[in-house]
Amino acid sequence: MDILLIEDNEELGQLIYDFVSNSGYSTEWVKSAEEALDKLTDNTYKLLLLDVMLPGQDGFTALAKIRKEHNMPVLMMSARTDDDSKILGMDTGADDYIAKPFSVPVLLSKIKASMRRAYGEDNERTLTYEDLTVDIKGRTVTRGGNPVEIKGKEFDILVYLMQNKGKVIDKNELFDQVWGYYSDTEMSSLNVYIRWLREKLEDDPKEPKYIKTVWRVGYKFGE
Repeated sequence: MDILLIEDNEELGQLIYDFVSNSGYSTEWVKSAEEALDKLTDNTYKLLLLDVMLPGQDGFTALAKIRKEHNMPVLMMSARTDDDSKILGMDTGADDYIAKPFSVPVLLSKIKASMRRAYGEDNERTLTYEDLTVDIKGRTVTRGGNPVEIKGKEFDILVYLMQNKGKVIDKNELFDQVWGYYSDTEMSSLNVYIRWLREKLEDDPKEPKYIKTVWRVGYKFGE
């Protein structure tokens, strides 16, 4: 199954379900976090569309539980557009955040971008640099043979930088590749994720050997 839609609003849920299904994605639709967690126990999905305001458990609570067991892309949908809500969603493990009301074609473009990043033409490849190994298909990272907990946007940033090893990547290019052109996320989020990656990967985050800052331009991975 491609997509699990978690949306309690009958009209909006039906609209999204019909549009996404008609776009070629096999889709299931549930109306609560509890139903979604039950579905995830017995089924595998490539992507979750998760509403924030749900009856019972809200989307943030559900996502925290989902991330303990699953690493598929999660796109959160919410009428809460304040920065704190967006940051909470990303910190909890969302890969993208779209504010309601939204254009369904824009939602579809975000779905396609998330699918492409997670399961695109490079999904069989393993990226390596010195003692760092990234399994794109399995979405896992090891350093010196030891697993490193890198998920969501952190993983997507790392993959894009490693795929362009030695090249200077402009911040805007990196942001658009990872979050998408239509993202509501602030550009400043990129700096936060880079800092988190360095804290997990570098011996000395202040003197990085993997992800280097190119002043006033962007970032470069390795030599």
